[in-house]
Amino acid sequence: MIKLKRAYEKPAKDDGLRILVDRLWPRGVTKVAAHVDLWLKDVAPSTALRIWFGHDPARWDEFRQRYFEELKKSDDAVAQLRALIAEQPVTFVYAAKDPEHTHALALKDFVERKPKRAAAKSKTATKRPRPARPKAGPRRRS
Repeated sequence: MIKLKRAYEKPAKDDGLRILVDRLWPRGVTKVAAHVDLWLKDVAPSTALRIWFGHDPARWDEFRQRYFEELKKSDDAVAQLRALIAEQPVTFVYAAKDPEHTHALALKDFVERKPKRAAAKSKTATKRPRPARPKAGPRRRS
């Protein structure tokens, strides 16, 4: 389960593993106050994409598409994130003011989707191997 929480909100006991998913540290928040367990900068949008987006709701759909393309190229970071999510409850910590147009929400949507490669592998993994046929030897006459 993934929760989303602003870095400026008080941490709760049920937050689980708190992962900062911003490339930049939130302004005015100390490391102690943030209670961040892990900072994954590699899953944050690139600086160029973040600046282009500028938290403009009119650019949200295009931002999500571009961000998803960046995430597809970050296999290791996304795989690490998915592994952590599979083990325990996780809270994505972010600094953006708008909870409906934040990259943390888009990241949550992205990691909750089943990866295409794993889905393709699982289809072939469910096929049962054919049993080996015994080799035909010489026939015996009785």
